Amino acid sequence: MKVNIRDVAKEASVSMSTVSRVINKNYPVKEETKIRVEAAVKKLNFSPNTLARSLISQNTKTIGILVPGINNFFFPTVIKAIEYELRINGYSIYLCDTDDNAAEEIKYVKSLMGRQVDGIIIIDPKTENMKNGFYETVSKDIPLVSINGYNTNINCNFVLNDEASGAKQAMLYLLEMGHKNIIFVRGKESYSYDIKEKVYNDFMKENNLIAYKKIIDIGEGNSYDCVNGTMNIMSKELEKIQTPIAVFACNDLMALGVLNACKILKFDVPKDVSIIGFDNICISSIVEPKITTVDQNMYSLGENASKMLLNLIADSNQKVSRIALKTQLIIRNSCSNQNNY
Repeated sequence: MKVNIRDVAKEASVSMSTVSRVINKNYPVKEETKIRVEAAVKKLNFSPNTLARSLISQNTKTIGILVPGINNFFFPTVIKAIEYELRINGYSIYLCDTDDNAAEEIKYVKSLMGRQVDGIIIIDPKTENMKNGFYETVSKDIPLVSINGYNTNINCNFVLNDEASGAKQAMLYLLEMGHKNIIFVRGKESYSYDIKEKVYNDFMKENNLIAYKKIIDIGEGNSYDCVNGTMNIMSKELEKIQTPIAVFACNDLMALGVLNACKILKFDVPKDVSIIGFDNICISSIVEPKITTVDQNMYSLGENASKMLLNLIADSNQKVSRIALKTQLIIRNSCSNQNNY
């Protein structure tokens, strides 16, 4: 039979209101009475009704997290940091996979608000939902933090990586290695990809490499499917191109797809094709050759976003903050120095 607050009160020989005060810690109770109630709770293995308590306190101790695709190694690492930081502060999470879909984002946000979550963290939100004012409106009603995503003139809380700086580091490294023929590989509809493409376009123009400019869109870029998708598309593209070349991919899954395409075509990496990825997910360091990539501070993104959200909750959502984290080029074995050939 399920134990209720009445049973605890009877066991401790106190009123139900006294039991409630001890459990919710909202009114002072004599120490000897508190000890007696806590002993009764332990003896009867009583578990308070979390929903009922949340209705009283107006605090559910739950946080909603939206992610565009759980099957991309970048996102689970960010989520792990978020979950740990929230857990040690007494919070649980609702994890929502939006499948990189703007309508699903809106649907999940509304559902989470209906569940009375205390705050929301959205990872890499769809640009259209930022531009149309949806998240600005939501953030007025509930503490909300965005990790990366479109942020120009957007009045929301952000934890961002300096992706433009990371892309510049990658392009400059390829140029220093003697590469001129550099292909840019991206996915569809992502502000993150747009940032990198702008850097690529500007870099190729500034260094008089427009004649070599080539951008390939592989479509869906946030799931494991993009590895095979990139491999299939790049296999056809690389057949038409005279090596040596370099490829700058918007994430490490795409970079892995390029690497697999090179293996199919019997191209030597890095002698024939040099490859740089982005994110520094674990796969980049365990394939052969290991992939040169840009580290995105995945764990730090999640940690900072959680702390920012907790501060917003504590301050009754009164301020707007922005944190920018640095990126770093991680040099491995997938790029060669063409100046040596």
